[in-house]
Parts: sequence; C-alpha cells; structure tokens
Amino acid sequence: MIPFLDLKKINDSFEPQLSQSIQRVLDSGWYLLGNENKAFEEEYASYVGSRHCIGTANGLDALRLILKAYIAMGQMKEGDEIIVPANTYIASILAITDNRLKPVLVEPDIHTFNMDPFRIEEKITDCTRAVMIVHLYGRNAMHPEIQRVVDKYHLKLIEDNAQAQGCYYGDRRTGSLGHAAGHSFYPGKNMGALGDAGAVTTDDNNLAAAVRALGNYGSSKKYVNEYQGLNSRMDEIQAAVLRVKLARLDADNQKRRDVAAFYIHAIHHSNIILPVNLEAASGVIKDKSHVWHLFIIRCQNRERLQQYLADNDIQTLIHYPIPPHKQRAYSEWHAQSYPITEQIHREVLSLPISPIMSQEDVKTVVEMINEWE
Repeated sequence: MIPFLDLKKINDSFEPQLSQSIQRVLDSGWYLLGNENKAFEEEYASYVGSRHCIGTANGLDALRLILKAYIAMGQMKEGDEIIVPANTYIASILAITDNRLKPVLVEPDIHTFNMDPFRIEEKITDCTRAVMIVHLYGRNAMHPEIQRVVDKYHLKLIEDNAQAQGCYYGDRRTGSLGHAAGHSFYPGKNMGALGDAGAVTTDDNNLAAAVRALGNYGSSKKYVNEYQGLNSRMDEIQAAVLRVKLARLDADNQKRRDVAAFYIHAIHHSNIILPVNLEAASGVIKDKSHVWHLFIIRCQNRERLQQYLADNDIQTLIHYPIPPHKQRAYSEWHAQSYPITEQIHREVLSLPISPIMSQEDVKTVVEMINEWE
C-alpha cells in the first residue's frame, strides 16, 4: 500500500529531536503559555517575516480571532462583507459567518484553483471591509491585481495560510503579505503538530494585542477581562514540536517540489489534467511560489480513477468533494451557481505527496496512472 500521507513515518524522521522536545516540556512542569510558546512565536514570526506571531488552538480559530479582533477594535461590524474564494475549504467561510460577517464568494481561476483576481472588484460594495485570500493546496494566491483592489478601496487583506507554510510571493513569504494571516498546523500540513494548533501573524501591534487577549478569555492580565473572548491557545508540547519541524520546513518543501516535478514530467494521460502544464514543469523544482501541500489532478472520470488506484494499493483523497455553497451548513446558498467551483469539486483528485515519499513509490504512482484505461 502506498498511503496518501504516512504521518508516523514523517514524525519518525524527526527523531530523536521530537521526543527530546516533548520530554523537555514534561520536565519543565509548565504546559501552557510558557517558554516553548514564546520561543516558537518568535521563531515563526522571524521565519514568515512578520512582527508578531500569536499561537492559537487551531487554524480556524486563527481566522476567527483576526475578524473578532477587527470587530473589537471597531474596524468591522456585524453584517460587513468579506470577499472570500468560492473554492476553498469551508473553514475560511466558517470564520466569517461565526463573527456574523457576510461572506461574498468569488470564483477561482480554474488553472490555479485560487480566487480569480480579476473577479474581485465587481463584488465590492459599500459594505466590503476585507478580502480574504486562500493559498489553496500550497500555491500562492496573491496577485498585483489583488493589491490594487485592496489599496483602491482601503480594504483589509487577510491571508488564509493554512496550507502554504514556507510559500513565497516574490521575495516575501505568504503569511506576511496582508494585514493579518491565519495559519494551521494540523498534523497533515507541511509543518504539522501532534494535534490541533494554529497561529496568527501580523505587523499590526494593536491587532496582535487584541488577538492575544481574545484568545485568552479576552484577558491580557490574569482575571482582568477586556473582551468577551475565547479559550484558544497553543499548548507547550505543540509549540516544542513545531520548533523542531520549523528548522526543516524549507528542506521538506523542496522534497515536495521534487515529487511534484517528477509527477508533472512523467504522467502522460489524455484524460488527466495536471496542476502545471508540461511547458512550465522545468521550473517547478525552483518555483517557491508553490509548496505542494497537495498535488491535485483533474479527471472527468475521477471516481473510476480513484477506485482503480485503490485496487492497485495507492491511496488518494478528494480535496474537496462538496463546495461550501452546496453544504447543508449553508443551505441558503444552494440556489447560487458557481460553475467553475463546481467543476473543480467534481474533478479533483489528490495524489500521494510528502517529503518522505520514496522515489520507488512515486514511480509506481506514475506507472499505474499511465497504464489506466
């Protein structure tokens, strides 16, 4: 069996440093808001290129807290509109509706899967307060047109960087491009914790202070509550684990690029659409604007292909089978039509990719796909 993602093997590759980091926390006797958290926040902020990093319980909370902080600071209010991709994991949208803000969905570019920059301006109204870009599947979503629109209408730019740790836009890393960014360290991410964990990065001193307080019951001083906050804090074990993994993140992302480049060069099938065309394949290994959190192909006979690969001991997943506007959670949107998003959700299939995947396994995946009839 070639697993989609072998988390145990990935974590084993960090030994003995991983176990040592956990033991260090156990020996300290301090399990929340301690030295490991402080050190990770400083190291990750430096890595991303932001002034502040605030650890949170998970990536969804990171986005929730950013918006909640803007509301607490009087820069947004209930009913304000946030532009967000129609093609995204539902967490991006949940963070908006949880704060009683209104998501305004924008179709993707079918070639990048990310929000189409040239469809944003037409969705802006007097109620628009922010654009939330999602670096989906590990691919940079930022674009000069997005910056132009944000500047023209004086909007906040929020990044959902849950899938793109280490990704670049030009000479800057994603997570440092906007006014604030939410990050996820769910175990399956390029830099995964041993459970849920997340973070907010920002250069805004006031926003950082508000996010930190809101995630700590609304308190920046014990038993003194400035806001009606949440309990959303990264624990010391996750911070210690992430410090170990951060040191190898760029190298691991490069290994993902190597796998992606091999797939793109070697998969030749008339019924499969690759995420990058063959003409661009030569630059994949050096292109740091994609960290290949997922390797997504498109196929009109997706279910048949997935079953064929499963029959040949290759595990694949679908990210994602149902678009947010078709989910029961947002039944009021069911009549809306986003044909590009719907096509993507009908056709995408995620192939195995990870920094510990063997060359033999990569070749086997390619051979099986090329032999598919």
